[in-house]
Amino acid sequence: MMLDTVQYLLGAGSGGLVGFTLGLVGGGGSILAVPLMVYLVGVRNPHVAIGTSALAVAVNALTGLVNHAQAHTVKWRCGGLYAAAGIVGALAGSTLGKAVNGQNLLFLFALLMLVIGGVMLRGRHNTGVPGAQCNRENAPKVLGFGLGTGLFSGFFGIGGGFLIVPGLMASTQMPMLNAVGTSLVAVAAFGLTTALNYAFSGMVDWGLALVFILGGIVGGVLGAASARRLAAERGRLTTVFAVLVFAVALYMLWRSGASLLHTA
Repeated sequence: MMLDTVQYLLGAGSGGLVGFTLGLVGGGGSILAVPLMVYLVGVRNPHVAIGTSALAVAVNALTGLVNHAQAHTVKWRCGGLYAAAGIVGALAGSTLGKAVNGQNLLFLFALLMLVIGGVMLRGRHNTGVPGAQCNRENAPKVLGFGLGTGLFSGFFGIGGGFLIVPGLMASTQMPMLNAVGTSLVAVAAFGLTTALNYAFSGMVDWGLALVFILGGIVGGVLGAASARRLAAERGRLTTVFAVLVFAVALYMLWRSGASLLHTA
């Protein structure tokens, strides 16, 4: 499907919003990217929206990762272990996801978002352990969470930050801000794995991905700066994260549910 100039401009603006949320909460980028591409930009094929957003979010995650690394909020060993296990899951999940009806994917994705939003709100006052690291004792747990997160990430065609952040906190007890920065290692790895799998099937719009990425670079810088300010207030960053997840999930349930009823 050929897009017009207005759609590309909307794609760039959407990319800016996605980049901002990635920098702010380490996730939410792909949560926003898919519905923005489908409902705002006008990408009619949900699988193309998923494949394109996976590529754009992965590149924008790398930009956000640079900003968090400069602020020393990334725990590299944890991020590497989590990402390595998750790539295997992402490859398997994305292969399965391509075979599922696009509207069904969007509907199931929205339901999963509601569950994760509730989990995040429940644990919003958990400050974590500032010196938490990955070691022999918790490495199996980190790898297990990484594999499971990667499977979901690949299946839904997302970077998976909204799953990775709580996964890192649960497996290592690290603080929210460190989990946000560290999650971007895995977001980039999962997104690239999924995007390559979709690209192999011709389900990536390269031009749209480019403008999405350029917009996301600007948004990512602003988001990372905001994350450092918000982290000073206990629980606020997590609350922002959860509210974002709930809002987009409800909208996606409404739109994808209507489409499923229409085609039933």
